[in-house]
Amino acid sequence: MKLIVGLGNPGAKYAGNRHNIGFMAVDRIASDHGLGPWKARFQGLAAEGRLGETRVVLLKPQGFMNLSGQSVGEAMRYLRLTPADVIVMHDELDLAPGKCRVKQGGGHAGHNGLRSIHQHIGPDYARIRLGIGHPGHKDRVTGHVLSDFAKADQDWLDDLLRGVSDGAAALAAGDAGRFQNAVAQRTVPQRGNAPRPADQGAARKPAADPPAEKDEPAQKPASFSDRLRALTERFK
Repeated sequence: MKLIVGLGNPGAKYAGNRHNIGFMAVDRIASDHGLGPWKARFQGLAAEGRLGETRVVLLKPQGFMNLSGQSVGEAMRYLRLTPADVIVMHDELDLAPGKCRVKQGGGHAGHNGLRSIHQHIGPDYARIRLGIGHPGHKDRVTGHVLSDFAKADQDWLDDLLRGVSDGAAALAAGDAGRFQNAVAQRTVPQRGNAPRPADQGAARKPAADPPAEKDEPAQKPASFSDRLRALTERFK
C-alpha cells in the first residue's frame, strides 16, 4: 500500500492558489482513476482504491499547510506504513512552471508543509515536486504562492495534472522513471509539431509558363529565276 499526500490549504478561499497544486494533483488522480469517495479521516480527507495493482490511500490534510505532518503521521501509523511508503505532492518554487521532478528523502528547503512532515515522520519519504516558478525576490514569495493561478497558466497546469494522473499507477508501483515519462508525454512539446515558418507554409505559386517561342518569319517562295540560278551553281 502507498499513502499519496497532496499538500494545500483547506477552504474555498485557497482552492485556486499555487500553494494548493498538491491538492489539485490528488483530486485529478481520484477523478481520473475512480478513487473515493473522499471521507473525513486522519485529520484530513482520504480516498481509497487501486492504481494499477497497488492499493493506495490519497490524503489531503485539512489543517493548514504548516500542520500537514499531523495528518500524514496519523495516517501512516494507522495504515502501518513506513516513510518509504509515503509520497507527497507539493508546489516547488525552484522549478519552472509545469516542470515535475521526483525526489527521495532530503531536506524540506523551507517549505512549511514539508517541514511539518519532517517533524512527524522524518525525511525518508518521496516527494513529487510540481513547479510553480519563483517570483524573482524572496519578499514576493508569500504573495506568489498564495495567489491563484492566472488564466495564462491554465494550459500548462492542466497538462501537468493530466501527466501526473497518467503516471500515477507507475508512481504507486515504485517506477519513478515511467512516471516521469508519462508526465513528459503531456508537458514536453513533441518534435515535428512545431508550426512551419511562414515562408514555407504559404502555398507555392506555380512556376510561370515559359515564354512562347516566336514564330520564325515565313520565307517567301523562291522565284523561277532564283531556282534556275541555284541549279546552275550546283552543276558547275
